[in-house]
Amino acid sequence: MALQFEIIPVTPFQQNCSLVWCDETMEAAFVDPGGELPRLLDHVAARGVVLKQILLTHAHIDHAGAAGQLSEDKDLPIIGPHEGDQFWIDGLADQSRMFQFPEAKTFVPTRWLHQDDQVSVGHETLDVLHCPGHTPGHVVFHHQSQGLLFVGDVLFQGSIGRTDFPQGDHATLINAIKTKLLVLEDHVEFVPGHGPMSTIGMERRTNPHLQG
Repeated sequence: MALQFEIIPVTPFQQNCSLVWCDETMEAAFVDPGGELPRLLDHVAARGVVLKQILLTHAHIDHAGAAGQLSEDKDLPIIGPHEGDQFWIDGLADQSRMFQFPEAKTFVPTRWLHQDDQVSVGHETLDVLHCPGHTPGHVVFHHQSQGLLFVGDVLFQGSIGRTDFPQGDHATLINAIKTKLLVLEDHVEFVPGHGPMSTIGMERRTNPHLQG
């Protein structure tokens, strides 16, 4: 029994949407469905899984742009992010126009998430880490038994999230990374919001933004 996942880059920003599922129940969730819904749903069909929910790390357009439409079309709950991102959700239509994305539906998450909450995908459990700084309501999903994280735009291979957006804060982001993520073991892998996977140990040793 394990949590399986497939990374599907979507939108002009090549944002890593993850299809995650429990290989015992075949119940699935999308983490950060930013766009290209027909293609995402093709992957659901190809894997033979049953889509049950939408998980959001934060509410920037490339991560949350398709969440409202998908929720409405498939009657799915939206889980996350933390309510600190309400203003980003409220502004999804403006974000759509600014970045020339398809019109995004606003929504109210079925459930807001907080530090130490848990989310279930089938029989698999994800722990919630509140990691603000890129956005105030950003969360990370941690599958402890497999040493796997879905970190959104908090941490990347060799880089960290931008903090020049409204209510972003560099010191807050660095503190979240160091107190919530770098305390994990070296072998823990993470799926970032963009680009290739990496490990906590690799970023601790080599990420220039995290030295000192």
